[in-house]
Amino acid sequence: MTVHIDLGTSSGGRPAAMDLEELLATRLLVQGNSGCGKSHLLRRLLEKSAAWVQQAIIDPEGDYVSLSEKFGHLVIDAAEHSEQGLQLAGDRVRRHRVPVILNLEGVDIENQMRRAAAFLGGLFDAEREYWTPMLVVVDEAQLFAPSASGEVSDDARKVSLAAMTNLMCRGRKRGLAGVIATQRLAKLAKNVAAEASNFLMGRTFLDIDMQRAADLLGMERRQAEMFRDLQRGHFMALGPALCRRPQEVLVGEVETRSLGVSPKLMPLPEADARDLILTPPEPDELPARARRLPPPPPADILAQLAAARPAPILQPPPPTPEETRALRQEWEDIARVVMAEPDAAYRPVTALYQDMLLRCRIQGLGSKIPDPSAFRQILAMLRAGFGPGEEEREEWPAVQAQAAALPEETRSVYLLLARAALDGAPCPSDEAIAEAYGSRSLGRARRVLGFIEEQGAIVIRQDLTGRRIVTLMGTGRETAPAETASLV
Repeated sequence: MTVHIDLGTSSGGRPAAMDLEELLATRLLVQGNSGCGKSHLLRRLLEKSAAWVQQAIIDPEGDYVSLSEKFGHLVIDAAEHSEQGLQLAGDRVRRHRVPVILNLEGVDIENQMRRAAAFLGGLFDAEREYWTPMLVVVDEAQLFAPSASGEVSDDARKVSLAAMTNLMCRGRKRGLAGVIATQRLAKLAKNVAAEASNFLMGRTFLDIDMQRAADLLGMERRQAEMFRDLQRGHFMALGPALCRRPQEVLVGEVETRSLGVSPKLMPLPEADARDLILTPPEPDELPARARRLPPPPPADILAQLAAARPAPILQPPPPTPEETRALRQEWEDIARVVMAEPDAAYRPVTALYQDMLLRCRIQGLGSKIPDPSAFRQILAMLRAGFGPGEEEREEWPAVQAQAAALPEETRSVYLLLARAALDGAPCPSDEAIAEAYGSRSLGRARRVLGFIEEQGAIVIRQDLTGRRIVTLMGTGRETAPAETASLV
């Protein structure tokens, strides 16, 4: 099915349409000086395509949040979320196909770059089954893919530029169609701009930008002067999703209102300026930052400090053992739900922890959430298959002490072996060990076993049929032979 988006009218008075399916495969670059109508053009494109394709908008100035009222976009305020939270949000946006606006207003430029990169990373790294078509619009793209280093740190620039490069260069196979808008082509990284096949060029005054725009549209350089004469809302269009030859397009009207409207001229008020500005204000009329308390009367400085000393903060009583056990049980129940999701065993621990925190807040735990160390302990127990009541075994203190001496990433494997040894069950297979380690590599599983043996926590031997047996040091307990012969 072919879907055409009505952008407005062409120079001949005919409708100017954009092939949405072709746009998803070829990407779009919009360029023009400030005030030429780029935001109006993007708003028109977003409104007309909202019913057909999922959308994600990187909005550095909060201009597009009004789309949520009419078209149901989810607005994410980047100032209220961490980079890890935004990366997780990007992954969930792909999973649930939710149209979203990442509002970066009020965030300094370096954190804008980092948070946008994290969110784009979540969109890009989604599982293959969620690679459905998505229009990713980035306004003021020169902020996130600068051609040269500026006042931000090199680390922030590299992270942001890598995310934008992934979007424009590798995003097509993942269903991501990049639409980027910039004030100046000279400020935009060339490897990001070069991947676009569709162009809408607005009013431009600098010679270098006019020449680059003419080159991108396949026009002669002597024709580049025409970009200075374009009116507001007029763009030169070219590309497989637009037209095969350059033509002028007048963008049509939009349904929603931008929050970044241009200022309008208005007459000055007629009043006595001296009385308005220089009349002494009443105390209540002063702004908060201009109010000053009267100076304190002279007194002994030590007495003043003693009087100003804050009251001691009463610490809440420590939780009882029963409350601690109940809270840990609640954490374990929530963690089981997290680990029950598909492929949860192979997701990074940081992503699982973010999911855990979100579910704890949903359950109303407030500040009673596990720290990363406590979560890793719970995760190791769950991956090993331990259930309630394990601490009642007489061998459990020795097992717990040995696990604490190992690196955190190997504890789940040791606990898996310990559970099999305490139950007298067969030694876990390489596949089970790899899953407990969070990997799909059987070779890595065998290397982890060797590392734990080098630490003196276990001893590995084989029976006469070549089946692996693991003995726990300090307890004398060992597993039954594995169900299949070990591979060397």
